[in-house]
Amino acid sequence: MNDLELVRSKIYEIRGQKVMLDFDLAELYQVETRVLNQAVKRNAERFPYDFMFQLSAGEWENMSSQFVMTSRAKRPKNSVPYAFTEHGVVMLSSILRSSVAIHVSILVARAFVAMRQFMSLPKTDKFAVLEQRIEKLENYIEEVITDVNDVNEDTRMQIELINESLAELQAEKKTLKATRPAIGFKPQ
Repeated sequence: MNDLELVRSKIYEIRGQKVMLDFDLAELYQVETRVLNQAVKRNAERFPYDFMFQLSAGEWENMSSQFVMTSRAKRPKNSVPYAFTEHGVVMLSSILRSSVAIHVSILVARAFVAMRQFMSLPKTDKFAVLEQRIEKLENYIEEVITDVNDVNEDTRMQIELINESLAELQAEKKTLKATRPAIGFKPQ
């Protein structure tokens, strides 16, 4: 998965808007979630409601039950994440001043633009794009299955060798047991 696809996979639709959640952004920006949120709170005037909003407890519960989210365990129970719109993510780059923040902001902006372009395609073009992706997946699956079959044949041969060796060892054990004198009290 390339960087752009990674970012696109972290974009969710909540309240009819495409957003990214604070913990995903913190991971991308390589900062702790609390550090990101503290920076946002110190610059609250830069983040109006159409740039950022906090999820409701119900939204967070619904969302985290649908997806396996490790970040849920890391958050305090009474804390719900913030959701940043495209504009909010761009604003984040102005308060997080690092080379990583600049690079990530560019990636995120490109991801949002790519999603918007895809959504604006006529349905026939969307189907063509999806068909191409499906074909790539099918080719990948065929390669993996071929590799697995090759591995399976090697594994089968190794298992046969192990079974033969075990049979030889058991035969040797029986002959050794038969030729060895009994240990213990011998009546005369």
